[in-house]
Amino acid sequence: MTQLCDRIQAVQDRLQAAAQRFGRPIEDVQLLAVSKTRPAEMVAQAMDCGLREFGENYASELDEKSRALGDRHPAWHFIGPIQSNKTRLIADTAQWAHSVDRERIARRLSEQRPVGAVPLNVCLQVNISAEDSKSGVALEDLPALAEAVAPLPGLKLRGLMAIPAPSDDFEEQRRAFARLREAQEDLIRRGFELDTLSMGMTDDLEAAVAEGATIVRVGTAIFGARG
Repeated sequence: MTQLCDRIQAVQDRLQAAAQRFGRPIEDVQLLAVSKTRPAEMVAQAMDCGLREFGENYASELDEKSRALGDRHPAWHFIGPIQSNKTRLIADTAQWAHSVDRERIARRLSEQRPVGAVPLNVCLQVNISAEDSKSGVALEDLPALAEAVAPLPGLKLRGLMAIPAPSDDFEEQRRAFARLREAQEDLIRRGFELDTLSMGMTDDLEAAVAEGATIVRVGTAIFGARG
């Protein structure tokens, strides 16, 4: 427990240092703990260390952890590829879906969001490095997808998400994140009201903060390397 709290504090210190270095208020950068493959007990421990926002990649695992935590209710963010047959679990349980990259998925989430629930916050996932192995909408198709998703009931389009190709070069990391920021700025000029950039992980969070990340998704630095 003490080690977990220490790791969380170390990540928060990194975020604080990056925000200060690049002239950003730390309040504008939210830490999202990526808890995929970790047991519900570890999520509970992280909550005891002060975290409230958790990211999951698998809908069934999200559902199981939510049930296991009982009356403890963290804010759940779904950050993995969204399968059509799993949209109801996400619509029922999550507060955020970061990885919407098709109109069909957005429509299913909209239709399956429970009546009376607050809107599901949605980010559009962009394949910012144009990798064949990555999910995400192509940059040239992003405006059309935003046009389709923004008016759907039960959803609130908040911004963009990306997982760039890995790089150890800080400036290359920044360039990838800058492309996402510029794509969001273009959508804002087109009239979309967006406030969220979900980008940056353990190895590149400083570059993400430099380019305007508002949500940084961190797993390894918090929970340790997966076995």
